[in-house]
Amino acid sequence: MLTVAVTGATGAQGGATARALLAAGHRVRALTRRPDAPAAQALRTLGAEIRHADFDDRPSLDAALTGADALFAVTTPFGTDTATEVRQGEALVDAAAATRVRHVVLTSAAHADRATGVPHYDSKYRIEQHLRASGTPWTVIAPAAFMDNYTGGWTLAGLRAGVFGWPMPPDRPFALIPASDIGAFAALTFERRTDFTGRRIDIASDTCTPEQIAATLTRAAGRPVRHREVALDHVRTRSADLAAMFAYFTTQGLDIDVPALRRAHPEIGWHTFTSWATAQNWPALLGEPDPEGTPE
Repeated sequence: MLTVAVTGATGAQGGATARALLAAGHRVRALTRRPDAPAAQALRTLGAEIRHADFDDRPSLDAALTGADALFAVTTPFGTDTATEVRQGEALVDAAAATRVRHVVLTSAAHADRATGVPHYDSKYRIEQHLRASGTPWTVIAPAAFMDNYTGGWTLAGLRAGVFGWPMPPDRPFALIPASDIGAFAALTFERRTDFTGRRIDIASDTCTPEQIAATLTRAAGRPVRHREVALDHVRTRSADLAAMFAYFTTQGLDIDVPALRRAHPEIGWHTFTSWATAQNWPALLGEPDPEGTPE
């Protein structure tokens, strides 16, 4: 049985990892700035130990990591900026090294180790490099685009109008993964530390085109959904970072060998986009269909 400290435990990736570890019988320290948050309370109900920790408060990191066997590390620039993400990520790595954590699993982004020109990929790669230089045994898992993003934000707002608005051509494939598969893979890397230490692995569960995604959502939601290509210039007015990411998806793509991952690690129970979409509660997410039908 391992004791694993999990950052981002109240978020998608950290929460999925914490649940996978608990289900496998491990002890989880869920690190959060808000121990009283509903998501933290839900993890406590499942058996996790909730610890206060703040990336900008080094003593809190040291206290939360002391005595842990391993660390699941997740960082994000969203809500702050990439410089803050790098500073916080390096502080977390330094705390893990100082407290002699025996294995750090860092979640990054697929292709972040290439010259993508995507700001939040570059920031994650800087943290990867800091981890490699820290002397702490490490594994980097690098997920593709998140299926879970389709159940919130501007994508969900479009789906309520019958439109899957996506800044890519209809026939351009791109790689996808749900948070649950990221969590399952992270748990596997902790349990098989010898096999995964010193490895960087891009992971995805399926590859689909925007047109295929719209067709799948039509079947899963039971109402028409059509793909509409959103102009990158429009995305750029909201976020130059996301516009750079979608430009990379369109011009280069994420060449992840999904069949090979499925063969090598069948225990993950990889989701196809269809199986993930079918499992979502679309009536609750989308509300009542528009009686006027799908807008043109």
